[in-house]
Amino acid sequence: MDKTCIIPIFMPNLKLKENYIFCDTKEKEVKKIKKSEIKKIIENELSKVDNETNVEVVIFTRNIEDLISDKENVLELISEYIKENKITSAKISTRPESINKNTIKILKKYKVRSIEILVPSSNDYILKKSNAQIMFSDIKKTSKLLRWNGFKVGYQMMVGLPESTRLDEINTAKALIKLKPNTIKIFPVLVLKGTTLEKEYNNEKYVPLNLVQAVEICKEIVRMFWNKKIEILQIGIEDKEELNEFTNSKTEIVDGPYYPSFKQLVESNMWYDAIVNKIKRLNVKVKEVEVTVNPIDSDNVIGLKKENVYKLKDMYDVDLILKQDEKVKKGKSKIEITKTYNDFLEEN
Repeated sequence: MDKTCIIPIFMPNLKLKENYIFCDTKEKEVKKIKKSEIKKIIENELSKVDNETNVEVVIFTRNIEDLISDKENVLELISEYIKENKITSAKISTRPESINKNTIKILKKYKVRSIEILVPSSNDYILKKSNAQIMFSDIKKTSKLLRWNGFKVGYQMMVGLPESTRLDEINTAKALIKLKPNTIKIFPVLVLKGTTLEKEYNNEKYVPLNLVQAVEICKEIVRMFWNKKIEILQIGIEDKEELNEFTNSKTEIVDGPYYPSFKQLVESNMWYDAIVNKIKRLNVKVKEVEVTVNPIDSDNVIGLKKENVYKLKDMYDVDLILKQDEKVKKGKSKIEITKTYNDFLEEN
């Protein structure tokens, strides 16, 4: 399996004043990150990897034109690393409204071939409620423009936006699937300090999803993308020090379905559902089930803190036996009933 190193570069929001309600709206004094600082970040990360590792630089920016000022052309720096084969590729993660024919020319000039755009919802009413400056029809046009110019396209979608229902989120997933993305990221909405959403939450105008609700809807959406063989890069906010625990006085989280290993929580729940569905299809009382998976999937089958093992025992009195086999494809499994209740009685 090819190894990949992702080098994230976060650019400050210098020009676009409007922001989504779930993003930070606090006035902050931000300095434009210098090209020399970016070079230092890249060199530091390159020193940690070997020649067999694919290295991708991902630049997070709300405005692509911020990257190409006369004195601080960040894209020029990145393209030099690509020409020297020091990094494999570059990706821009941005807002769809910053993409147009001019910025596409710029990106192609500097060898950027992959774009990721934020698409909170396909419902125009919910987009407006979220303070988006575009409609979903604009996102479709932007996607077509990127496709026509040969870019790989990824999307970030949200779960649990104000007034968004499970059906809205299922429809957003369906709409994004129709756009044939290369990758997808799924983020349950968190109430963060300094956001408009925090004000709505404090005024009891917004109630975030709880953890169980977020896991349940994400399971459905993940399954939809898996069925279409669309790569899911991320499920939930990644574990960060400033987002760790509600009890931490420095946390940015006010409320919402945050869990440090949210992706594993979703995927382990999906494995549990698959095992239970297999058991329910049988006309016998199952006592023991053997699940064979690729070693990569073993932790998710067992569940966080062996949750799946304990749930099967408590709910169905079934013992889970895990086996690993590298010949089994990732995400696939062999589920075999190794002992029924009748077998158990005969043994005793």
